[in-house]
Amino acid sequence: MRKFTIVLMFIPFLLFYAFEIEAVEKEERRWQDESMYYIMVDRFMNGNTENDYEVDKDNPEAYHGGDLQGVIDQLDYIEEMGFTSIMLSPIMKNTEEGYHGYWIEDFMQVQEHFGTIEDAQRLVEEAHNRDLKVIFEFVVSHTGNEHPWLEESGQEDKYLDSEAMEENDVARVENTWLSNLPRLNTEHPEVQSQLTEAAQFWKEETGVDGFRLSSINQVSKEFLSIFNESLKLLDDDFMLIGDLNVEDPDDIGAYESAGIDSFVNDPFYEAASGSFNHSDASLDSLFKVWQSSLQNFENPELLGHYLDDPSTKRFTRVAVEEGGNPLTRWKLALTHMFTSPGYPILTYGSEVPLDGGETPDNLKMMNFKGGDEELKQHIEKLNSMREEFPALRRGTYEELFNSDGLAVIKRVYKEETMVIAMNNSPRTQAVDLTELPDDQQMRGLLEDGVVRQNGEGVYKLGMERETADVFVVEEDKGLNWLFIGFVGGVLLLFVTAVIVISLKNKD
Repeated sequence: MRKFTIVLMFIPFLLFYAFEIEAVEKEERRWQDESMYYIMVDRFMNGNTENDYEVDKDNPEAYHGGDLQGVIDQLDYIEEMGFTSIMLSPIMKNTEEGYHGYWIEDFMQVQEHFGTIEDAQRLVEEAHNRDLKVIFEFVVSHTGNEHPWLEESGQEDKYLDSEAMEENDVARVENTWLSNLPRLNTEHPEVQSQLTEAAQFWKEETGVDGFRLSSINQVSKEFLSIFNESLKLLDDDFMLIGDLNVEDPDDIGAYESAGIDSFVNDPFYEAASGSFNHSDASLDSLFKVWQSSLQNFENPELLGHYLDDPSTKRFTRVAVEEGGNPLTRWKLALTHMFTSPGYPILTYGSEVPLDGGETPDNLKMMNFKGGDEELKQHIEKLNSMREEFPALRRGTYEELFNSDGLAVIKRVYKEETMVIAMNNSPRTQAVDLTELPDDQQMRGLLEDGVVRQNGEGVYKLGMERETADVFVVEEDKGLNWLFIGFVGGVLLLFVTAVIVISLKNKD
C-alpha cells in the first residue's frame, strides 16, 4: 500500500511534464540574435598570478591582475547567464600602465599582463566549444605614445602631421585614455597594410569572430573598406562593430558602405539611461530612437545597445544619484534593452551590480561573490526569452501606448506576437489594448500573470508601479479542467489511501 501511495504522489508531476510542448523552430543564427557580455580584461578575473607584473589593486589607474586565463575560467559563468558572445577590451601589447588596452605599442603581440597568444587561442577555442562567439576590440585610430613608429626615421608620415586625438574627436569619450595620443594616417599605404596584416593575424591565429573598432570617425573610409574586404575573404560572416560619433545620416551611410556591419548605438544609451535611471521619467524617447535608427541605418537591427560602458558612470551610480532603487531601475532598463531591436551589450559586473563614477572609478575589479542573485536571475530570464521567442530578436517594433511613464510595445515575427509593457511611474497604471488578435491571451513571462480579452474585445492590462513584463500572445486555453479534474481525482485517491492506512494502523 505504501508503494501505491508513493506512485500516486508522483503521477501528477509525471503527467505535467509529459504534456506536449511545441518545438521551437530553429533558424540560422544571425548577429542580431547575439547577446554580448563586455569584459574589461584587467578588471574581470585573475586566472594566472604568474603574470601579475606591477599589479596594484589600490591604484585605480594601475593593473589589477585580470587576464585571459581569468576569462577562460569564467566562461561557464557567462554561458549560464545566457549570453551568446563575449566582447573583450583591447588585448594587444600596450605601453606602461595601459591596463585598459588603448595605448598600443605592438599590434601583433598580447599584452604580457594578460597572457600569451596561446592563451588568446585557448580562450576562443573554449568559447566556441560553448557556442559563444568572441569579439576583440581593435584600435585603428591611433597608437600609444611609445609606439616604435614614433622613433623610427622616415615613419613620420604614418601620423597626421603630429595631430593628437582630442576630446571632441573621440567617439564616446574614452577621453582620459585617448586624449593627446598620436593619430594614425590611415590613408597611408603602409599603415593600411600593417593594420590589415595585424587584423588577419588575429583572425588566423585565434579564430576570433569579429572586431569592435574604436573611434572610426577618425579613420579613413577607404582604409575601412580595405580592412573589411581583407577579413571577409577569411570569413564572410566576420563582424565589424564601429564606435561612431557623427550626426549626419549621410556619414553613417558612408561607413556602412565601407563595410562596417554594426554600430554601438549611443542614442539608445542616452535615451534609455535618461529614462530609466529615475522613476516617473517619460519613455517617449525610446520609440523615437528606434524611428531615427530606421531612417539612418541600412541595418538597424544590427545596432548594439548598452546602459553603461567603460566611458560612462555605472548605471547603478546614476540611479542612486537620482534617488532610485538600483535593483528596480536595472530590471526596468534591462527589460527594455533585451527586448528592443538590436542586440544587448552588458558591461561586466552589471549583474552584481557594480557601482562606480567617472573613469576609472567605474572599472572596479569584478566581485563574483557579492552579486545580487535576483538581478542575475532577471538577466538569465531575459536571455532565455530572447532565445525562445524569435520575435524579441527579429520582430517588428510597434508602439501601442506611451503616456505618463507607461509604454506598451508589440513585436511580431511570422506567427509569433509579443508585448512588452513597462511602467516607469511610481503608481499603478492600466491601459486598454485593442490592437491584438481576438480570442487570445497575454501570458506574462516575468510576472506570470494572464490577461484575457473581455466581452468588448479589449485586453485590460494593469501594471504595478516601477515594473516591466513581457507577454507572449497565444491561444486562450482558459482553465484546463480536464487536467485539474484528473489531478483532483488522483489527490482524492491519495487522501483516501492515507485514511485507509491510518484506520488499519489503529486496528
